[in-house]
Amino acid sequence: MNHYFTDNRHLKENRKELSFRFWCFTCTFVTDNGVFSKDAVDYGTRALLNTVHEHGQMGNSVLDIGCGYGVIGIVLKKEFPHADVTMVDVNPRALQLAKENAVRNQVSVNVLESDGYENLEGSMFTDIVTNPPIRAGKAVIYKMFEEAYDHLEEDGAHWVVIRKAQGALSAKAKIESVFGNCEIVHRDKGYFVLKSVKRN
Repeated sequence: MNHYFTDNRHLKENRKELSFRFWCFTCTFVTDNGVFSKDAVDYGTRALLNTVHEHGQMGNSVLDIGCGYGVIGIVLKKEFPHADVTMVDVNPRALQLAKENAVRNQVSVNVLESDGYENLEGSMFTDIVTNPPIRAGKAVIYKMFEEAYDHLEEDGAHWVVIRKAQGALSAKAKIESVFGNCEIVHRDKGYFVLKSVKRN
């Protein structure tokens, strides 16, 4: 099986275009075989973006980790143009799409290949946002949660969306053990949006 969190450039291409209306603007995204949620922007991503929008805040340096074809990072850059947005993924096909989609939506973002935080040494962010690759397993996503702490500035925020049926409550407990806090900011059709803040 060719998972979206692996290098699957060998898959046959089957590109399609999606239109996504958010707030006061519409974005278009090209997707392909071998990327997460190829046929539509997934509900978890929508819930996460809506929650961030309702809170009305992003700092000046944002990381979208596990960016896929770029929805979260690109939409956040459109809504918060002051922010420097970095988008990373381990899947080269997804990254190529993310770069193309940034150009298509006329935003300037940094798109990097990185397995988790592997290629982000020394980088610090005011906000880290993720719809994590659940199918990669707890070991992978829990490591992402642990390493997020070390890449956040003081008072920086860590935003995660995860379905209750896929371990939202255990993820909340894990994040709380790392950050010392974790709030369920929003619940929407079984999806939990979690927020934690780095404090000394």
